[in-house]
Amino acid sequence: MNKDAAFSVCKEYSMKVKVDRELCIGVGNCVAAAPRVFKLDQQNKAVAADTPSVDEEILWDAAQSCPENAIILEDDEGRQLYP
Repeated sequence: MNKDAAFSVCKEYSMKVKVDRELCIGVGNCVAAAPRVFKLDQQNKAVAADTPSVDEEILWDAAQSCPENAIILEDDEGRQLYP
């Protein structure tokens, strides 16, 4: 699998949201925390959906709820904010 296929990215926010699909185990905490942002695909892996702006606090809650730290938050300059 190439590196690009291993990530789901959404750039609709002031932060960039990535999901490392190789780390994701499909628990769904992110979906519960931010259902407008995340969904589980047919492989039971989280993907970041292109949706209207969501409060950054919700993105932080979703990222921090992931037991595998598969959700990566970056600022608009590409600096990793979490994890």
